[in-house]
Amino acid sequence: MMKHTPTQLWERFQTFHTDFPTLGLTLDLSRTSVDRANIDELQPRIHQAFLAMAALEAGSIANPDENRRVGHYWLRNPELAPDVCIKNDIKTTLENIQAFASNIHSGAIASPTGSFTHILLIGIGGSALGPQFIDKALGSASDRLQISYLDNTDPDGMDKVFDQLLPVLARTLVVVLSKSGGTKETRNGMIETKAQFRRSGLDFPKQAVAITGVGSELDRVAQQEGWLERFPMWDWVGGRTSVTSAVGLLPMALQGIDIKQFIQGACETDVVTRIPLYDRNPAMQLAVSWYIIGEGRGAKDMVLLPYKDRLELFSKYLQQLIMESIGKELDLSGNRVNQGIAVYGNKGATDQHAYIQQLRDGLNNFFVTFIEVLRDRKGESVEVETGVTSGDYLQGFFLGTREALYENDRESITLTIPEVSPYTVGLLIALYERAVGFYAHLVNINAYHQPGVEAGKKAAGTILEVHHKVLKFLQAKAGQEFTANEIATGIQCPERAETIFKLCERWTFAGKMGKMTDRTPSECRFYQPILNHVPRGTLAPT
Repeated sequence: MMKHTPTQLWERFQTFHTDFPTLGLTLDLSRTSVDRANIDELQPRIHQAFLAMAALEAGSIANPDENRRVGHYWLRNPELAPDVCIKNDIKTTLENIQAFASNIHSGAIASPTGSFTHILLIGIGGSALGPQFIDKALGSASDRLQISYLDNTDPDGMDKVFDQLLPVLARTLVVVLSKSGGTKETRNGMIETKAQFRRSGLDFPKQAVAITGVGSELDRVAQQEGWLERFPMWDWVGGRTSVTSAVGLLPMALQGIDIKQFIQGACETDVVTRIPLYDRNPAMQLAVSWYIIGEGRGAKDMVLLPYKDRLELFSKYLQQLIMESIGKELDLSGNRVNQGIAVYGNKGATDQHAYIQQLRDGLNNFFVTFIEVLRDRKGESVEVETGVTSGDYLQGFFLGTREALYENDRESITLTIPEVSPYTVGLLIALYERAVGFYAHLVNINAYHQPGVEAGKKAAGTILEVHHKVLKFLQAKAGQEFTANEIATGIQCPERAETIFKLCERWTFAGKMGKMTDRTPSECRFYQPILNHVPRGTLAPT
């Protein structure tokens, strides 16, 4: 990036600082390597990206792997849906969400012991990240219902949540989210929650709601067991873009957050980001800046620094949205390109005391996106020094950090919004959704499939198959000792010795298996104890 004098930088600021007044948004690219020459050079790609996005919104097949359309934009404006059934489904679902939340708040729908006071949301990935980000950004201690999450298959993490909810479990509404109904992490969380309800003498179906695909495994279970309600997840909405569907809207409505303003912020951002002109389109400006800074191949990481505590989870939300969409091995022509943009971040000014040191003085392999929020708080601020508030300090740290990075040739983008509100959170989500779509077209990849994620799920399934085979083998030969290699041979999986060692190591720690301790993994021997058999090796305590 070329360094500029203060006068030149001020001129660049006036050129590359764009105000989008209908949204209350400004975007500043003046401290990046973007210039008119490289924008003009990209105009053919920009034009094609606009055409491709228009085709996507019109209902073209965007995910050929699953023969699916991508329609999260229709959620904010059902009139754009390609057929009347989809349009009516969106409208009906929104009405049902609002009616259900109203009935929960009024007590018309209640638990057997009284009105609901808490929510337990069980999901994974986009089905949890979206609601978590919304809750962090817009939730408060005065929400109509307080919300907790099970978003992993970690037993200890579940226990921590259950410990907190146990005193109010009888008045906790459980929302289970899974499009297919077969997502293992979500299924495990649901089974664990059902067990907790049984131990507490509670009737789970009378406090449960499903958000899932119509006819899915979860949908059938909820219908058969008589859950309180079922809301749809459509196959044309991906998890990472599902927050403006029931996935995000139902928890928001239950908390008492204004979902109409949230949808309006996303919808009005969609209107602006449909304008097929680079200079008037903030999403295209973001996408082009990513392309230029990263040399069209994601050569630099994206560091997100929102200077607002409420936006702390935005970087985590964008990790999934951007990295799952952009991280692709092959382009649309089948060429191996290994595209991707790594995303990380926390919040300002916390990072003044964390990794800003490396950002300024270390490896120059990143660009920063600052998010500036103009409103400090709703009420008046005290002065921490004469004429200076805590908010003044926060802005000072933001401007100072941006300057310090620029002085050392570090590029940065600045987004400015007036406040954190349902409208502006919807705005930010819609802005980045479309920027990701545009960027994918600029680099000729498919943003809407995830073969790597599916490969990970398949690999996990294979591990569990080995798990069952090892248990069966050792149970059949209880008391006999085997190395990992010998077990692998015995179950006819000779390539799985390392996996078997790791499985047996964990079972040993849990007290479910015996281990004859040796110096190397290949020499360790494991066995299934015989009933009343005293282990000869090291058997870890339960």
